[in-house]
Amino acid sequence: MSMSQRAQKIFERSRRVANDPPKSTFNRDLHAAARTLYKDLPLWEKHARSMAHAVVHQQIYIEADDKLIGRVYYKNEEPVQEREPEFDFNELPRRRAQQNDPAYAELCRYQLASYGTPGHIAWDWNSLLHRGVEGLRERCELGLRRRAEDEEAVQFYKGVLIMLDALEAWNEQHVQVLVEMGKDEEADICRRVPKHPARSFREAVQAFFMQFIVVMKENPYGGNSPGRLDYYLWPYLEADLKAGVITLEEAEELVEELFIRMDERLYHHDGWVESVVLGGSYPNGSSAVNPLTYIMIRAYMGLDITHPHIYCRVPKDPPQEYVDLLADYVIHGNNRAQLLCDEAVMRALVKNGVSESDAVDYFCGGCMEVGVQGRTSDFLFTGYQNLPKMLELCITGGYCLTGKQNLTYLKPKPLTSFDTFEDFYASFIAEMKNAMLAHLRFQDALSEYVNMARPSYLISSMIDDCLSRGRGMHGGGARYHDYGSSFVGMPNTADSLFAIKKAVFEEKICTAEELLAALKADFSGYEILQKRLLQLPKYGQGNGEADAMAIRICKDLNEIYSSYVNRFGGNGKLVMLTFVWAPTAGALLGATPDGRHAGVPVAQSVTPQSMAMKYGITTAINSCTALPFELFSGGASTMWDLDCSIARPEIVSALFMSFFKKGGHIFQGNVTDVEELRRALEDPDQYGHLIVRVGGYSARFIHLNRDLQEEIIQRMRHAN
Repeated sequence: MSMSQRAQKIFERSRRVANDPPKSTFNRDLHAAARTLYKDLPLWEKHARSMAHAVVHQQIYIEADDKLIGRVYYKNEEPVQEREPEFDFNELPRRRAQQNDPAYAELCRYQLASYGTPGHIAWDWNSLLHRGVEGLRERCELGLRRRAEDEEAVQFYKGVLIMLDALEAWNEQHVQVLVEMGKDEEADICRRVPKHPARSFREAVQAFFMQFIVVMKENPYGGNSPGRLDYYLWPYLEADLKAGVITLEEAEELVEELFIRMDERLYHHDGWVESVVLGGSYPNGSSAVNPLTYIMIRAYMGLDITHPHIYCRVPKDPPQEYVDLLADYVIHGNNRAQLLCDEAVMRALVKNGVSESDAVDYFCGGCMEVGVQGRTSDFLFTGYQNLPKMLELCITGGYCLTGKQNLTYLKPKPLTSFDTFEDFYASFIAEMKNAMLAHLRFQDALSEYVNMARPSYLISSMIDDCLSRGRGMHGGGARYHDYGSSFVGMPNTADSLFAIKKAVFEEKICTAEELLAALKADFSGYEILQKRLLQLPKYGQGNGEADAMAIRICKDLNEIYSSYVNRFGGNGKLVMLTFVWAPTAGALLGATPDGRHAGVPVAQSVTPQSMAMKYGITTAINSCTALPFELFSGGASTMWDLDCSIARPEIVSALFMSFFKKGGHIFQGNVTDVEELRRALEDPDQYGHLIVRVGGYSARFIHLNRDLQEEIIQRMRHAN
């Protein structure tokens, strides 16, 4: 469907405004209020009142033809002259980590690991639609009466009430402007919601959006997700359609306006990745795909935007019309599609301790990090480890082959000191365990600090079980408090370990000393050895032994992570993605035992290396789905870039449905012709429309750095 004239007008205006958005004083107001108006208050109250002050002092933007009310802009902030130090929850914990665990701080400094970031959360805004702000207020007041002796609970409930007041007050400011503009219909809707429960589709969309933009001011982090938008909004639209008060065309226009406003706020910030998750299942396992699912996918396909990211869940027995639409989305969706298998993802969640009734409400936070909507804290993705670089340091005894690191603390025994592969492998896993446990301990310390320095009252009011427990999401309120982390370069590591096992210890192709010398020389003078290493089987080629090495690594890493019990009884979760780190991790990496040259980007998530996928996509998928996907409780993405010659509906749908039936989690990829990408490098001004799949998110190709552009161009394009 093509956009209506009104939606087209809104879209064109949004592009102009988004290219040069008005300045925001939000952060300036936040810190100024903390340092002046509320400087003598207790920390919890200083947070709540300063945040509320900044919310209600935001500029109001309404155009004459707006039906969806509320607009904010991001990343165009007025400078903050003097920051409130007690609000600093990033640098202070990192400085403490450097003091308490300098070895782990060194790994982070040299990009062998990362400290992690908040975000990647979906909250239960549906509870606000059903209860209204007043309903949430009643729950807080009840909690205050019942837990008057629990000081921490009293502070939490009062903090939530302050933020609910701010949400209502800012909404009321919009009502006043609407009345002045003569927009009586919109004024009536905003008087009703979000204060009271929504009664119609339009009220539900309005209530969702107003709370969404306020929550995103309180928690302005990448990866935060509206979650199951069609699932929670469909009952309102269904009732309106039956009552004859709205048409499908009118509903689609409102959806277009919603998506345009979400994109306008984050224009040119593609990596922020606010994801909407569509389709999926009902609690009884049946398909939850509904007419609003189709409306949202088609509306998004018709818009030249990168926010929100539209990701689609595939239930056990999906309607054929849905499968056909998803194939069309993969082929013609401008490389923005990401598809998820309900059965496989929910199986991994349940194995990690999530109840079946909760698992059905899973979502993707950001790129693809899997969590349960409205029941998790926002440490769903806490960083990454550069797996092949750690292996390199274990091979060399702590020596960096690229000369880009001067490590002080990491000094493992080199490969040359081991008589058996099993002893070397055990040493590598031990080093990984030390790094991984240090990472998890840091997340515990960070979570404890964040509970004080970023209490997040509004979003916590929409996360189970915060209101019933009287605690914020980092104070023990969230039902699931797990820490997700990604291992970048798993396929490279598996292939390198398998090459060491075969070449050095079993087939005696070379000695450990010869291999180390070849790696230091980047195979210059060792071309014959490199050729023999390249000929060894790789993960992704259907070789049982090579695939078994990848399986073994995943199991051993999961054992380390899942065995850690954090401060609230949660665990570590494997989140298998690569994001933008394929060229970054590769640039830090010297030549590797699998025959790869220094500096070549690492593989995407659990997708086999491009150089390994020489037997076709079917063979590669068979190897990939042999991995223990049930262990990847944070999700595991794959990247299947397709040559235009096979990007036909019947082939694409067969590929992703086969992948899902074999147990794969997440299917994504590019279908853009490589020659078009190369032309975009030469003449970027002519290719501003070109969007590509990077690694869990999509971005305008010309806005990516050159390393990422080249990595995308060099990926395997499957033609059979």
